[in-house]
Amino acid sequence: MRIIKTLLLACATTVASLPAAATAKAPLGQVKEINDGLLAVGIADEIRKTCGDIDARMITAYAYLAKLKSRARSLGYSEDEIEDYVTSKDEKKKMRAKGEAWLEARGVTLGQEAGYCRVGREEISRGSQIGALLRARDAA
Repeated sequence: MRIIKTLLLACATTVASLPAAATAKAPLGQVKEINDGLLAVGIADEIRKTCGDIDARMITAYAYLAKLKSRARSLGYSEDEIEDYVTSKDEKKKMRAKGEAWLEARGVTLGQEAGYCRVGREEISRGSQIGALLRARDAA
């Protein structure tokens, strides 16, 4: 899930952050659309790292992470808040646990390539957000 941090940081711009909203915001880790998006990226990354038959769509991933970052900024989160969230060891642990639970619920035995490949192909076929971030090597 290290790619989440790398890709999100790569999307950083020099444009000043939007000012924080006057009202209190939930911690960024509790914003469902951002959290779900980063979870999809993390799961896709685990699939592509574990399944030798599947690659990442890196440009698509960069664009998607930029969209998530832009959305977080539009919700009033600062560059520092975003950075703190994506670099937090606690948040990374939570995200990994969610990703592993998602994979296991789909019948994947963690660390065994066949399950990751099966789920990756299913997600690509479904056109899900995870699938949009992946491509079968023979389709490259």
